[in-house]
Amino acid sequence: MSVECFVTGGSGFVGQHLLARLTATGHKTWVLMRSPENIERLREQVGRLGGNPASIHAVEGDISREGLGLSEADRQCVSSVAVVFHLAAQFTWGLTMERAREVNVQGALRVARLAASQHIRLLMVGGYMLQNLTHLAHVGVDVECPENTNWPLVYERVGGYEGSKLESHFAVIRYMQEADADYTIVHPATVCGHSESGHILEGQPLAELIRNLAQGRFKAVPGSARHWLPVVSVDYLVTMITCVAFDPSMANRQVLALNEGTPNLQRMLAQLATTLEVKAPRRHVAIGLLKWLLTIPGLAARFAISTESLNFIQTQRFDMNYSKQLERKYQLTHPDLARTLEKTVRYVKGYLPN
Repeated sequence: MSVECFVTGGSGFVGQHLLARLTATGHKTWVLMRSPENIERLREQVGRLGGNPASIHAVEGDISREGLGLSEADRQCVSSVAVVFHLAAQFTWGLTMERAREVNVQGALRVARLAASQHIRLLMVGGYMLQNLTHLAHVGVDVECPENTNWPLVYERVGGYEGSKLESHFAVIRYMQEADADYTIVHPATVCGHSESGHILEGQPLAELIRNLAQGRFKAVPGSARHWLPVVSVDYLVTMITCVAFDPSMANRQVLALNEGTPNLQRMLAQLATTLEVKAPRRHVAIGLLKWLLTIPGLAARFAISTESLNFIQTQRFDMNYSKQLERKYQLTHPDLARTLEKTVRYVKGYLPN
């Protein structure tokens, strides 16, 4: 059944593929845009990704403004939608706590308020680290009583971006529960390119990892043989997102989107290096030591590595039973990971300098 949808972050990597998926399956979609005049460029891109450009419509606004900055006419447009997809966030390493909170925490709450006020299901994209309870406890998050968390301390430990993603998650859940409103949260692993085209935008964490490997900046493998960087293809992710968003039984539920077949980091780097035709690093360096080394002035810039990014390289394995139940329900399978990574590398090579 075709319904109307509202998307924040539609111009981003996952957002573009979500728009392609929604519109290809017949859904009229409203997209929050700071500059609505860029809608034609977005339509063209979504068309290239297999979507229906004619089904995409812009509403002017910004998650950093109260009420998202929507005009009354645009609020009326949004009132007809069935699901609000919230993907917008400021992603960059080195964000101050103040900036991260204003955009990523308060912005998410503004979107939640809109959805709750219109009695619309909120589909929010979180992150797989929110499913790592050991990590959350280690960085100081009180999972049982999140309101007791010392958030400035958490930000100090994990950085502005990740701190704001953690805080916004618990803040939105609390708000939606108090408002008696429906929400669903999908927690993706690090997102790799499309399994067929390899399409991935510059600036994505995996694209930057590939760039650094191509340019010889990986002198050693962060962590040990047990460390990994779990990934998920963007096409699997947006399919899972749309399945759970329209499933009444997924109200107030969370799901992890992660390919548990992801190899350890050393093997993944070796696979990427083979496609890049460069030498893969073999020696390991402890994460703690690497973080200390990156405090040396100029070293982080030289190797193009942020201390914050190292927090995502973990030894934790995840309980995938619920995700597998949903995969069976929706007849959803992960595409071949080795092939997907190869396609992603070849796509990234297309915009690397010669």
